[in-house]
This record gives sequence, structure tokens and C-alpha cells, in this order.
Amino acid sequence: MTTLDSSAAWASATRMVAANRDLLMAIAGVFFVLPGLAGAVFVPSPAMTPEMSETQILAVMQDYYASSLPVLLLLSLFPMAGMLTMLVAMLDTARPTVAQSIRRSVRALPSYFAAQLLVALAILPLSMALASVLALILPDRLAVSVALGLLLYPIMRTMLVGPVVAGEGVRNPVTAIRESFGLTRRNAGRILLFIGMAGFVFLVVYGLIMMFVGVVLVLMFKGEPQRLLGEAVSGVLLAIGYTYFVAMLAAVYRQLAGDPAGTGVR
Repeated sequence: MTTLDSSAAWASATRMVAANRDLLMAIAGVFFVLPGLAGAVFVPSPAMTPEMSETQILAVMQDYYASSLPVLLLLSLFPMAGMLTMLVAMLDTARPTVAQSIRRSVRALPSYFAAQLLVALAILPLSMALASVLALILPDRLAVSVALGLLLYPIMRTMLVGPVVAGEGVRNPVTAIRESFGLTRRNAGRILLFIGMAGFVFLVVYGLIMMFVGVVLVLMFKGEPQRLLGEAVSGVLLAIGYTYFVAMLAAVYRQLAGDPAGTGVR
């Protein structure tokens, strides 16, 4: 049973990003930045104000998803394909090209999507049941928060479905989920801490940069150009963060799959 070494995994992730920088930049631009900009142009987020009540916010969000759900679902496939493409590029020692990585990710996408759907179908009823039970003894908001917190465990256990599908070519979604459970056994807490700490640092840096960018854009632009430029900067930052997240998944997978140091960078 391999125990995750977070320091080695982070070192491996950063080396993988550095070793594949040009390839990953191209993939991130195609699958993360461009779809994000398309979503900002064609399905912009609904306008909400602090004065809105919870009922009004809920109504606005329901209308938004009712009218935009097909486009949002289509756009959500691009980040999935982008993640699989990056995983193929980072995990395959044969050094595939961008085109080869994309072709393999497209073939793996149905399996990955099916696995994610199965996980969601299992987790959502469980979360609702947990929240309902906890609401009998706790305030509603606290009950929902505790239920969501408890769901982090199964999410961490299925975190390696993507690397299993992309790195091993597993096409059976149930097999991919079962293998992810096997790889993450007794490591769910370490994976959560590893990813959680990195995510917290990213959110702090992202927030500071966007505050500065927001001030600059307010001074230099107005209206729609200001919004679109803000979305573009945000999209680039999120693409960088997501690239490192995928590299972290690849590093964790390599280490738990048998690379003792988690340093098998090609």
C-alpha cells in the first residue's frame, strides 16, 4: 500500500508542467480559454445584485440554466477533453503530439463522461439523504454544509478516474471507478489536503490578481469591452490553475500506481 508523499507529488507536477510547457499551453488555449470566452459571449452569467433575496437569486439561476443548459453542457465537454488530452501528454512516455493526444482523449471522453455521470448519480441522492437526516438535528444550512463535507470522501476516492482512463486506456467506466478506489485507498485525506492547500493558494493569488485587473479595467474601459477583457484574463488564470491541477492528478496517479518517488517525468 503506497502512501502519498505530497512534496514529491508537487515536485513531480511542476516538472511535468515545465517539461511540457509548450504542449500544455496549446491544449489549455484550445480547450479551456477559447470555450470560456465563447461562454462569456454567448451565455453570459446572469446579472445579480446584493439587494436580491434568496428567492429572487434562485429564480434568476433557474431561468438561466433552463435557457442555457444545452450550450453549457456542450461547453463542459471541452474542459473534460482538455483534461484528458493533458493527461495523455503527461503520462505517455512515447511523447505524443498535440494531435495524437487529442485523438486519444476524444476516444476516452465517452468513458470518462460515463464514469463521472455514474459518480454523480451515486453522490447526489446520497447528499440529499444526508442533508435530510442531518436537518432533523441541525439548522438547514449547517446540515447542507456537513453533508457536502462528508461527500468529499467519495469525491477524493474517484479523483483518479481521469488518469486511469487516459493513462491506462481503460474504457469500462465501472472498472475505472473501481481502480481509482483501489489506488486512493487510505490516501483520500492526503489527496484532499494536497489538492485543498494548492487550491487555497491559487484562489488567494487569483483573487489578488483579479482585484488589480478589475481596477485597471474600470479605469481604462467601460461596458462590454471591460467585461470581456475581464473574462479573458480570468480565463487565462483559470487555465493555468487547471493545468497545474491536472499535473497534480497525474503526479498522484503515478506515485500511487507504483512510481515510489512520483518522479517519473518523461
